Amino acid sequence: MTRANASATSVLSAAVALVALPAAAVAQEQVSFGTNWLPQAEHGGYYQAVADGTYEDCGLEVTILPGGPQVNNRALLLAGKIQFHMGGNLIQAFSAIEQDIPLKVVAAHFQKEPQVLMTHPDQGLDTWESLKDIKLLMGDNGFQSYYQWMIAAYGFSADQREPYTFNPAPFVANPRVGQQGYVTSEPYAIEQVGGFVPNIFLLADYGFDTYATTVEVMTETIEENPEAVQCFVDGSAIGWTNYLYGDPSAGDELILAANPEMTPEQLAFSREKMREYGIVDSGDSLELGIGAMTEERYNSFYEKMVDAGVVPDGLDVDSSYTLEFVNKGVGLDLRKSLTGE
Repeated sequence: MTRANASATSVLSAAVALVALPAAAVAQEQVSFGTNWLPQAEHGGYYQAVADGTYEDCGLEVTILPGGPQVNNRALLLAGKIQFHMGGNLIQAFSAIEQDIPLKVVAAHFQKEPQVLMTHPDQGLDTWESLKDIKLLMGDNGFQSYYQWMIAAYGFSADQREPYTFNPAPFVANPRVGQQGYVTSEPYAIEQVGGFVPNIFLLADYGFDTYATTVEVMTETIEENPEAVQCFVDGSAIGWTNYLYGDPSAGDELILAANPEMTPEQLAFSREKMREYGIVDSGDSLELGIGAMTEERYNSFYEKMVDAGVVPDGLDVDSSYTLEFVNKGVGLDLRKSLTGE
């Protein structure tokens, strides 16, 4: 494992001292964090925190268990086999309430979900309203979640949707259709396969303001080992700060080793898009630290999903998250030292 260079290490050490990460109850306690997909830049902050020794500095030995098409890490969380799990967006947390699953969201490392719709350039499809005039390629999950919100909030129609098979070829071949994607991923594939830069519409910028890349923890873990939870949340905030604003090479090295199909070019593209669009660090996190959440935004998104018919009314939303471990400004001094801002 390659660590960051000496200057980056010294900055990291100073930052750790400044934020005073809590010492875990047991030195170098072994915990596991299950992601929801294969290793990629969208997981970079966690790999960076492992590579830099940030988790170790507050007493955790963290093993990252990659997700994937045949992996269900959330089931391992529910079974008590892992301690931390990467959630998708808040709709999953609302679903957990419906199913009486005793877990809580303890941090949200994406202030914006990276979900986008894309169109071809030079086709007059460069405004949000223009998307109502074309077919939109999207999968079942998207149709059942954010597209229902688009219908309710903006008047899109259900018959615009056509199934998306996660193959960019139909979109590349037809300049008069739109396609779903992640701002950190599919636009890169379109550039490589189609040879053009697509128009990008980030749903978060139009009001689909869910938190994403959440950290889910069983309530029992929070009650029995809050020190470990605090260490993981704080260490992840520092890891993300270093990955976005410092030298990401140590984290990237671990990602590339764990996912042979990943490329340095894709990692660089994804990292740049996360910064450009404020996926990880924007809004509240600029003042409260990466991972920030607020009651107002949590409840606001829930009401949007109720209005769109995505989730039922009357859920005890407050039971699905806690602000105990976030909003403490962890990493703000480090970001300032790395960016000079």
